[in-house]
Amino acid sequence: MEKVLVIAAHPDDEVLGMGGTIAKYAARGDEVAVLIVTDGSTSQYRNDPKLKEILRAKKAETTNCAAVLGVKHVFYGELPDMKLDVTPHVEINRVIENAIDDFQPTMVFTHFSGDVNKDHRRVYDSTLVACRPVAEQCVKRLFLYSVPSSTEWNVQTATNVFLPNWYEDINGEYAEKKYKAMECYKTEMREYPHPRSIRYLRIADAAEGNRVGLLSAESFILLRSIE
Repeated sequence: MEKVLVIAAHPDDEVLGMGGTIAKYAARGDEVAVLIVTDGSTSQYRNDPKLKEILRAKKAETTNCAAVLGVKHVFYGELPDMKLDVTPHVEINRVIENAIDDFQPTMVFTHFSGDVNKDHRRVYDSTLVACRPVAEQCVKRLFLYSVPSSTEWNVQTATNVFLPNWYEDINGEYAEKKYKAMECYKTEMREYPHPRSIRYLRIADAAEGNRVGLLSAESFILLRSIE
C-alpha cells in the first residue's frame, strides 16, 4: 500500500488534474490525501459581503469531491489564492512541509512548473523544497500533473511544454468518478468548450489515452523514483 499526497494550489485542481488516478489508487487500497494550499476564494470574492459563506461552501465542495474519489484526508493550507507569487516562499514551504510531516506520504503529486497560473508555479517550487532528497525523506516518488485551463493555456515553448512519461489508465469507473467528483465543484464548472466542463474532460482524457493505445488516461511527469 502506498501513501499518496496530491498537492493542489486551489480547490478543483486535484480533480481536474488527476481525479481518475486518485479514484484508481484509492480503489486499489492506497491511502490518499489531498492538500489544498490556498483558500481558493479570498482574492476572487474579496469584496463580496458573503465571503465567509463562500469559503465554507468551497470547503464543502472539496469535502464532497474527496468522498466521491475515496480520499481519506484533506489538508487545508488556507493561504490567499492568486497571491502566492507575493507570499513569502517560506510560508508556502511550511504549509507543504507540515502536510508531509503529518501524513508521511511515499508518493507525491504536484503542479507542473510551466503552468500559466502563478500559484501553480509557486506550489511546484515549494513542493521541490519540501520533497528534497535528504536521508530521512519519506517521499520516494515525485510526479507532476497538468491542469486543464492552466497547463495548456501557457505559451508552449521548449522550457514549459508538458512532456509526460507516465500514464494511468482510467477508462471506466475511475473516469466516471472523476466527472462525478468534478460536478461537486459547482462554483468552478463552466460550459463547453471551456476546459472546466465534463464534456471537455471526457475528450481530453480520451485524447490522452489514445496517445498510448488506451481509451482514457491521465498523464504525468515522473521527476524522481527511489526503488
